Amino acid sequence: MASAASVTSLADEVNCPICQGTLREPVTIDCGHNFCRACLTRYCEIPGPDLEESPTCPLCKEPFRPGSFRPNWQLANVVENIERLQLVSTLGLGEEDVCQEHGEKIYFFCEDDEMQLCVVCREAGEHATHTMRFLEDAAAPYREQIHKCLKCLRKEREEIQEVQSRENKRMQVLLTQVSTKRQQVISEFAHLRKFLEEQQSILLAQLESLDGDILKQRDEFDLLVAGEICRFSALIEELEEKNERPARELLTDIRSTLIRCETRKCRKPVAVSPELGQRIRDFPQQALPLQREMKMFLEKLCFELDYEPAHISLDPQTSHPKLLLSEDHQRAQFSYKWQNSPDNPQRFDRATCVLAHTGITGGRHTWVVSIDLAHGGSCTMGVVSEDVQRKGELRLRPEEGVWAVRLAWGFVSALGSFPTRLTLKEQPWQVRVSLDYEVGWVTFTNAVTREPIYTFTASFTRKVIPFFGLWGRGSSFSLSS
Repeated sequence: MASAASVTSLADEVNCPICQGTLREPVTIDCGHNFCRACLTRYCEIPGPDLEESPTCPLCKEPFRPGSFRPNWQLANVVENIERLQLVSTLGLGEEDVCQEHGEKIYFFCEDDEMQLCVVCREAGEHATHTMRFLEDAAAPYREQIHKCLKCLRKEREEIQEVQSRENKRMQVLLTQVSTKRQQVISEFAHLRKFLEEQQSILLAQLESLDGDILKQRDEFDLLVAGEICRFSALIEELEEKNERPARELLTDIRSTLIRCETRKCRKPVAVSPELGQRIRDFPQQALPLQREMKMFLEKLCFELDYEPAHISLDPQTSHPKLLLSEDHQRAQFSYKWQNSPDNPQRFDRATCVLAHTGITGGRHTWVVSIDLAHGGSCTMGVVSEDVQRKGELRLRPEEGVWAVRLAWGFVSALGSFPTRLTLKEQPWQVRVSLDYEVGWVTFTNAVTREPIYTFTASFTRKVIPFFGLWGRGSSFSLSS
């Protein structure tokens, strides 16, 4: 049997748009809409602004001919069936409140048998000793339980929705990271492709040059050998002719002829000169830059895919008053002139330092610091724990929650328990700082040459924040990822 709600929904579909009641003698006009015949007749009798114009549909405003009403018998049958369903549904609802056995109205609820009873049922022997309650009184405790269940279910639903929201954000971050890595791969392979094409051109040009020199020396060798063969052939011919003559003619100038043949030195030509041979042997050395570049490419690609670029910015709330920050908070410059910065618990008051705006609680992250030092200036960079001392003297060492290196004119120092001056091939002016939170590594490398500078090993349990210090008039640094 159809429910009351579904029957009501069906009834709403067969209402007349004019009277809002159930369609009576439904008729269809030119545009396809249906109305009660009486309603549409009265509607057509209302004069319009222009007596010459045809009336328009009350719904879509399409004009129609007043005499073109078409009875819709099929729709009339549908309306009749819906009204029959409404009647059956109404009768069914009334029967639900009546005891099926005695025909009496139901007032009571048996707690023992969980049955709804009328007066006659209550007096029956099988329920005489059971706990009876009026329907509303019996429903009250169950309503309370329902409210409690609803409260718990709604809370759990909210928690699931929060988890969904959080995980969706996390997934969006992962999608962004994948997109970034895709661009990195495309960029790195484009760079490698360009380099390989340049190296191919250089190596092919060198091989072409060697090929030309070999052909040139071959021609020179063939010319020299041909000359030697020609001269030896002439001497052989002369001796053979001498040997065929009579004794008197043979002895004429025989000694000078033999001396000329015996003293004739054969020049033994060399097809490949020592210099050309050395160039051929040295050619594999020309591929060493390619080998080094491929090694650097693989190292850089693996590194960039393994570490996430940290898009950090400087926090003006922590900046020492002698540091001037750019508007985008990506650059800081040292100045002896104090800025009018309000004092707050986050700001460094003695150490000329500044922190990044956001901290790190997990994952692998990397950023690049570009340094521009004036004579006698220095720049410190690394990470610090979130509770690092901001007021008074700051001791730059791991025991105080600081893992950093300092760059100055002519040297670089690792600020461990005792500062250690590092020996490097060249002074870095772009330093890549990489943090592996779970492993506990803070690694510094030359961002240009990829030469390792120093690595701290720690055990992080709290948030760490990128950290920067600066000293020296005109000295500055800038950030990039």
